[in-house]
Amino acid sequence: MATKVVATATVRAINRKLLPTRAAIVLTPAAVNRVKELLVGKTEFAGLKIGVRQRGCNGLSYTLDYAKTKDKLDEEVIQDGVRIFIDKKAQLSLLGTEMDYVETKLASEFVFNNPNIKGTCGCGESFSL
Repeated sequence: MATKVVATATVRAINRKLLPTRAAIVLTPAAVNRVKELLVGKTEFAGLKIGVRQRGCNGLSYTLDYAKTKDKLDEEVIQDGVRIFIDKKAQLSLLGTEMDYVETKLASEFVFNNPNIKGTCGCGESFSL
């Protein structure tokens, strides 16, 4: 019995580098350095995990936790030697986001510069999509 051919394909060798795909989240150098600092001496953890939860006056807020392993449906981002796992519930809300670490006289914190956010609360802790 002959099989039906759906389509044909051609393979060509090209002399150019392929562009890498954009990661789900990009870390600034300050964020990379802070994640490295947080993981010093904590060899039982593979990286940090970003999630979202219902909280605040605008609906959602980010969570950051230590992660021992990558869960089955987590997105993994490796950048400059650090590993970030993104919880499956947070993946769509983080696409195209830049994770930064900012230190001021009053606070030091991770800041998520997210183009998907439609609104934030006055303190910047929670957001809506």
